Amino acid sequence: MKSTRLEYGSTVVDSVDFTMWHLSQPTARQTLWMLRCVIGNDLDALPPAKRSNGVFAFACRWSPPQTQPATTNGDSLMESALLGIVVVILAGLAIGTSPWPIKRMRHFQYEHWAFVAMLTGLIVAPWSLTLGFCPNAITAYQTVGMSELIKSNLFSMSWGIANILYLLCLVRIGVSLTNGILTGVGVSVGVVIPMIVKGSGAFEDAPDLLSPPGLSVLFGVAVMLMGVLLISAAGLGREKILQDNESHSSGFMVGLAMAAIAGVLSAGISFAFIYSQGPVVAAMKAQGASDIPANVAVWAAGLLAGASLNVLYPAYLMTKNKSWGILLRSPSEIVLSMIFGLTFFTGFALMGKGMVLMGAMGASVGFGIYQSMQMLGGQAVGFWGGEWSGVSGRPRRQMLLAIVILVVATVIMSYGNALS
Repeated sequence: MKSTRLEYGSTVVDSVDFTMWHLSQPTARQTLWMLRCVIGNDLDALPPAKRSNGVFAFACRWSPPQTQPATTNGDSLMESALLGIVVVILAGLAIGTSPWPIKRMRHFQYEHWAFVAMLTGLIVAPWSLTLGFCPNAITAYQTVGMSELIKSNLFSMSWGIANILYLLCLVRIGVSLTNGILTGVGVSVGVVIPMIVKGSGAFEDAPDLLSPPGLSVLFGVAVMLMGVLLISAAGLGREKILQDNESHSSGFMVGLAMAAIAGVLSAGISFAFIYSQGPVVAAMKAQGASDIPANVAVWAAGLLAGASLNVLYPAYLMTKNKSWGILLRSPSEIVLSMIFGLTFFTGFALMGKGMVLMGAMGASVGFGIYQSMQMLGGQAVGFWGGEWSGVSGRPRRQMLLAIVILVVATVIMSYGNALS
């Protein structure tokens, strides 16, 4: 028999090579049993080859599986958190820039592009992916507590109201100012609540609000709100330069109020995910779903109430205005609306995945970074779409400074996530 050390406790095994042992039957059985206790069931023992005078001859060989050197748990968590931050940044930029197709439309009004975009992005896309890539998806949903699905849909309903207001504000006060106010107000609620009322699954162990990570994140939120105030001031300055009609200014102020209300309600989209993610993902994976479709399934079920509001309201407006026929007059704008909706949904899917990758603080920090990047994306679309054409001086400087402050806030919140 040739052998190196057996792994037992802290002892390391390289390999064990047994060749033609000649043992009595009880000794052979006991020896194999002890080896299996030490090295597990990877031992490949051949049956007895020959029996002579009560002695058995057999051969067996075992080698430990070849593995790559493992990184430390801390390194792995840090890599996952960094990847999560990148994914959440992409999510925010996707949502912030998603309205760009509106700038290319000439025939569709709010109700037309909103109907097509929300139907495509909030219902068709998530349910197609869920039913197509999650085996026995309906059965899996049935194993999830009804209270979890009701709770997530109540949250998404609040977001659904916020999103209707958001889409209306895009027309009233523009993309850049709408994203600035809505995001700034929403982030205060969306970041703080998950550190007080813990989420499900990956977010159950989130640090408390007054812990070092929590305080760091709160500081990042405070910095972010400074950027929001600058964005609002810049928007007001832009409005003063571009508009000289008092009634139009009154409509602008209504748009500001709508954006603020939408901001409070907008955190519902994050809550719909973080408070139902754990049980829904577990149910889908138990039926054989992989990680990404399982997370999409959270959105498919959780967004149903909010999605319905965002589809039915534009449908009501088209019925009221008798304008359904406009949908058929511009196929190119239908395509643009679908692109809007698919980009919108992609942002949500990336946000959820990024939050999970970031770990326990992902619900708070992930949402905060997502909101910052959404604002930056919105400002980019606003500048590109000509909302700031003819505006110079103080409003433009305020907007550019606000963008820098939002980037700084993102770095601070990322640091808070690292502390956790």
